[in-house]
Order: sequence, then C-alpha cells, then structure tokens
Amino acid sequence: MRAAWLLALLSRAARALNDGLARTPPMGWRSWNTFGANVDQQLMEETMVLVAARDRRVDGVPTSLCDLGYCDVGLDDGWQLCGDYGPSHFTFHQPSGAPVVNRSRFPDFEAMTARAHALGLTAGWYLNNCICADHCSGPECYLGDIVALSEFGFDAVKLDGCSAEFDVGAYAKLIAGSGRGVVIENCHWGRTLPNSSWCPFHFYRTSTDIRPSYASVIANLHTVVPLARAGLSSPGCWAYPDMLELGCPDGASGALSAAESRAHFGAWCVSSSPLVLSHDLRNATIADALWPLISNKEAIAINQAWAGGPGASGLPFARADETLVLTDKFATAVRVPAWEGWHKPLALDGSRVAVLLVNHASAPASIELRFADVPRLGCAPRARGAEGGGAEGGGAEDGAGARAADGASCAVRVRDVWARKDAGVFRDRYVVKWLAAHDAAFLELSRVPASDAAGAGALVASAQHGLLGSALPLLVRLRGGVVEPSSHGHGLRALCASLAAAARGVARSARALMAHAA
Repeated sequence: MRAAWLLALLSRAARALNDGLARTPPMGWRSWNTFGANVDQQLMEETMVLVAARDRRVDGVPTSLCDLGYCDVGLDDGWQLCGDYGPSHFTFHQPSGAPVVNRSRFPDFEAMTARAHALGLTAGWYLNNCICADHCSGPECYLGDIVALSEFGFDAVKLDGCSAEFDVGAYAKLIAGSGRGVVIENCHWGRTLPNSSWCPFHFYRTSTDIRPSYASVIANLHTVVPLARAGLSSPGCWAYPDMLELGCPDGASGALSAAESRAHFGAWCVSSSPLVLSHDLRNATIADALWPLISNKEAIAINQAWAGGPGASGLPFARADETLVLTDKFATAVRVPAWEGWHKPLALDGSRVAVLLVNHASAPASIELRFADVPRLGCAPRARGAEGGGAEGGGAEDGAGARAADGASCAVRVRDVWARKDAGVFRDRYVVKWLAAHDAAFLELSRVPASDAAGAGALVASAQHGLLGSALPLLVRLRGGVVEPSSHGHGLRALCASLAAAARGVARSARALMAHAA
C-alpha cells in the first residue's frame, strides 16, 4: 500500500514548489554548529523555551527571538539509533522503512513538537543523516521518513547528503501528498541546485559545511554569487551558505571576533540568506553578547526585503584592486579583494538600497563608496571636471539602473544600520574611515529628491566626506576639506576648526530647509 501511494505521487510532474512557504528567507535555530551529535529532548525543549522567552529588550520592549522572526527550532543529526536492521542491514531504518529513533535521548517526539507549538514556534527535523549513514534508497525509506515526519508533528526538515536518499524531489512530492506544509532545506552541499523551472525545496545549501573562522565564512558567502546573479535565489527558493557561526566556538580555535561576527551577520542579511542561529542559548554570556547584533531590526528587515529584479537577493558590486588569500586551520583558502561592497535593493523604484562594505584585510582601512557605482540607486556619474566625488565608470554587476541628469550631482541620505542612526545627507560619495580588519559597515542609502536636495545644500556640503559620525583619531589635519589622520602638533586646532565649520554649515542648512519649506 505504501509503495503504491509513493509511485502514484512520483508520477505527478512537479517542477517547483508553490505552497506559499518561505516567501522571505527562513529564520530560526538549529543544533549542529554548537552541539553536533550531543543532543537530546531536554536540550531541544530548553532551547524552545529560550527562543520564546521575552527576557531581553529591543527599544525598551521585552522581545523574544521568535518576536524577531527566529521561530523555527531545528534538531540536526544524532536523534537516530544506529544499528543493523533486517536482511538489508539498514543502519537506522527498519525493514519497513520506518526510521529508528533513539528513545533514550528522545523519548517522545510528539510531545517535543507539541511543546514547540504551545510556545508559538515551529519544530524542524533532519533526514538522510550523516551519522551511521544508511544505504536504503528504495521507496520504503522515503515513505517511512515522511510518514514519521508527519506523525511526529515536525514543521520543517533538513535533507542532508550523506545517506542514499538523494532525491529531494521525491521527498517534496511525498510531503505535498501528506497535506502538511513543511519547509524543506536541501543540504546537498551545493551538489543539487535549482534551475529556472525546478526548485522542489525552499532553501538550498550552496557550499560545504561552515566553520567558525573568517576564511570559512567568506568562502561560503561567495558560493551564492553565481546563483544570485542567475536569479536562482528568490522567494520560496533561497540560496543558503549554511548556518550562522555566531557564538559557536570550535575548541582551541575559539570563535569569531566581534568584528567578524558583524561582517558574518551583515553578509548573510545583504545576500538574503536564511538566518539560522546555532549558539547555546542557555549560556547567558554568549546570548547577551550576541543580542545587540541578532536583534537589530533594521538588519533583519534588509534580509527579509524583496524588491525583485536582477540582483534583488544581493550581489557584490565594488571591490579593491588588491587581493589577498584568507586561510584557516580547516584548510580553507579563498582569494578575495582587500575590501568589497555588496548591495541589495530595498525598493522597486531603486530609491532605497542596502550596502555592506567589508574589509577583508588584516589592518584597518578607509573605503570610499561612490553612489554612481551602486546598482539601481539611480545616481549618474558626474561630468568630467565637475566638483565633488563621483565615478567615471560603473563597476556594477547589473548596471546602475535609472540615471540622474547628465552631470547632475546625486544627494543620498546615509543611515548606519548597526547604529540605527542617520549619518546625514551626502553628495556623490561616502567615506567609511578606519573600518577595522574583518569588519563591515552596513548602510542604507536613500536617494534624496532633487527638490529636497536643493534646500539641503549646505548640509550636503558639510557632510561630504563622511565627517559626521566618523570615528576619527584625536589628532587630525584638515586638507582640501577632508579630515585625515595626522601626527602634526596642530591637528587638534584643525579638528576644532573643522567641527565649528561643520556646525555653521548645519545651521545654514537648517535655515535653508525652513526657507525652502516656506
């Protein structure tokens, strides 16, 4: 009977999922990066309680991880009872195809998923396991897995690539036939990829397993680029460079630094990757340290936004000429530019774009962002010889979209996503000064209409080079209107003079704005 049902389902031509799930990048928590196979029902239920707990605050309001969107709690490998089952010697399936659960660790899966549902969460499972990988590839094991998935009450499933059940499409059809909405993760390490008409999963791994090193994070990030450029990361079918390594130490190698964690989270946000945490939520020290980062609503909103069109899921668009090789103890080696910029459109008309500037070098760096280079922002290069910043060429992956009038200056409001504060209105370019090694500046750019920019000219001019909000050393010098580092003894006097000039500019701009409004 089971085999007949399976064959009937597989006879249906299903090219891609259209079930309304994962219209934005999925968010949640999964056990593997911190706990590996050391998991049990108590750990999972304790984690569920912590995901639902409103024991920390955002803007003074008690807020849970689930309130922020991290509502799925996923169990990874380690739930099965390894053995030798039946004449076919399956390693964790009965001859009938039913998976064998380690009941000493997980006495009651139904109660565990019910606990998640009572807390307002969803519960994720894991199949095609790697630990004691099974060789069963027949319909009985596919069907046994999905019957168990349904009976146990799981809402999501990660399909790994170690056992012999590689047909993700078969799993998807069985899940559809069960009548339950289940979010499917294809974890075939970049070996099973979608095309323009086939994606029987909701998100898919583009890479090998991530490790808690900066080199591994960046290597995995870059695997999404060709897929995003081909339009293969979009609602219901997201490219995924693996779980977040935030707060996940690996023995003696330690964990990512605070700067690296910012770059990691920002990169996953700007590339529209699913955001799947994996740190030990029971460790208050780690949880408290990560909270300001993972609870940043503006960063999460950028991750969840979808403006459609080429590059809508996020792409690199600018880079340094110099390159370097990032390595780690896990044998990762990836060549990258010394710095690079990623963009993600946030509005269909191109008026708002997120930009992440990442410093891959081992020393601090200043990075100039030319607005004309940002795709879909609609800032044209200025005419040759025009004053102020600007770009003579593009450098964008998919073009700069709608252009401003030839030779016209482009005014852009810059918002610091990490600080959740406006940096000011800038003309043609913005300079990030002294960006730390392996750190990232996360910005939201909003094009200022010409009518508004005309009244704000003084403010634009005073903020031209990122002076407002920049982290400057104590001793500076003023040269050509740009505040720069200096060892000269009169630097402090120059700083005071420049700040006074900026204040006068702000006052003039305020008067101009009031006059313009009148």
